[in-house]
Amino acid sequence: MSSVEESTAVRPGPPPCPPAHDLLAGRTAVITAAAGAGIGAATARRFLEEGARVVLGDRHARRLRAAVAGLSEEFGGRRVAGLPCDVTDEEQVAALFELAEERHGALDVVVNNAGLGGTAELTAMTDDQWDAVVGTTLGGTFRCTRAALRRMRARGTGGVVVNNASVAGWRAQHGQAHYAAAKAGVMALTRCAAVEAAAYGVRVNAVAPSLALHPHLSKVTTPELLEELVRREAFGRAAEPWEVANVIVFLASGYSSYMTGETVSVSSQRA
Repeated sequence: MSSVEESTAVRPGPPPCPPAHDLLAGRTAVITAAAGAGIGAATARRFLEEGARVVLGDRHARRLRAAVAGLSEEFGGRRVAGLPCDVTDEEQVAALFELAEERHGALDVVVNNAGLGGTAELTAMTDDQWDAVVGTTLGGTFRCTRAALRRMRARGTGGVVVNNASVAGWRAQHGQAHYAAAKAGVMALTRCAAVEAAAYGVRVNAVAPSLALHPHLSKVTTPELLEELVRREAFGRAAEPWEVANVIVFLASGYSSYMTGETVSVSSQRA
């Protein structure tokens, strides 16, 4: 097929989400930035479908209340809880983890999904822009990973941490220096945390999506950049958020029991 034919070919849309198999039955999971329409929200739903109990954190209180109410109605109020949480605030992070332990007596899985993006050329980027992206994306992941490992080590029965990185941590993108640096840092943090946590049976891994399209991303990313990113995808489309969430389910489940310190690319990017 010629390059012209390839560019004009009609590609199939996303497949249906596969059925659940109780891969996380009985587990308690904390998921940050879980009240929107993106990967965090998809992960919360997929975890519930796989039998987990979830405690959701999000800095948007109104949106969080709506998410908890909707999921509670569908999956039962005993399995869903939420607390407003800004991952740059240590007290709010501690309160979120305490809620999980108070509500369910245990903490088995933590998904660090909170992050902040934006587009700015390095020469025009302000300190505030840099600090906001790195502080939330890398600093927040550090803060929640630290909280998780302290509690899992004290409990002594293992656990799993899954961090949300990005292919931007490997590949250069124009106007994304702060975001790419933060996501590369998440990958390095994942590897170092995994080495330390292995001694007490806790696994730490990460996913690196390329493009999972949702309404919030469209608000913080220029149309030109989104079009460029879609063109890079071999499937000719962005991932559905649940397609990334399914990989997070895998990393949180026993099917990945001998994996730690890994960053799994969830991407069809060709370059």
